[in-house]
Amino acid sequence: MTGQIGSPEELARLLDGIGYLADDGVATAAFLALRMRRPLFCEGEPGTGKTSLAVGLAQGLDLPLIRLQCHEGIDAAQALYEWDFPRQLLHLRALEAAEDRLDAEVAERSLYTERFLLARPLLRALTASPCVLLVDEIDRADDEFEAFLLQLLDENAVTIPEFGEVRAETPPLVVLTSNRTREVHDALKRRCLYHWLEHPDLAREIAILRRRVPGIGERLAAQVAGAVRKLRDLELLKPPGVAESLDWAQALLALERDELDAESAARTLGAVLKYSEDLDRVRAKLDALLA
Repeated sequence: MTGQIGSPEELARLLDGIGYLADDGVATAAFLALRMRRPLFCEGEPGTGKTSLAVGLAQGLDLPLIRLQCHEGIDAAQALYEWDFPRQLLHLRALEAAEDRLDAEVAERSLYTERFLLARPLLRALTASPCVLLVDEIDRADDEFEAFLLQLLDENAVTIPEFGEVRAETPPLVVLTSNRTREVHDALKRRCLYHWLEHPDLAREIAILRRRVPGIGERLAAQVAGAVRKLRDLELLKPPGVAESLDWAQALLALERDELDAESAARTLGAVLKYSEDLDRVRAKLDALLA
């Protein structure tokens, strides 16, 4: 499928077909990542569609999606592989029961086979290629994990001491995302194509709502998109992203509202704002918000 994509515009149409409306910048960055076989590093505010891009690429290209969710303290064992020690122990006991004289070297070799190897996301991405590998919120991981990831991205291979080298026949399409809670090292960025994702403009956000929320009218979609844009201009603890726009629109439809007025907005703000301080601030400005 990847070889059949001839231009950013063609990729944008493919993503559009599965519900991801990519602007020219996103479509071009993703196309170049495919064509150049380079990882794509997507950075931006939460809710700008970074993770959804990887999901959309996997669906549009008909490739499996393998996701590694990063967090503080993540290490190679959690991301790459572990040995299934309980099964290894049972296997060893079975060997001891079956043979009077057990060759220690033979027994040890039998313990470190694919049968007992628990593949975590990064190893699965090497063995399931072609695929889309999403390394989500890399900014939450620490420096050591970044350094480990650099080697894997460079070589598309890893060596397991007891097992040997595992190399991808076809390198996965790697999408890394960051909410910029900390700066990711330049060494990692240099290995990637980079794209900063902005919140969609008004017309595209309306189009996203019309596409993703069945039954929403053009007037309500425009009102929700316009109100969310105004919310993003306020100094909120958690400005709403596209996901919150979709939730707000769905909440209004669930209440059988076909327009956004002060009453319906007040009742459904919990779908778009997630902090009490933000709720209090916006409730005091509802009239201006809906003007």
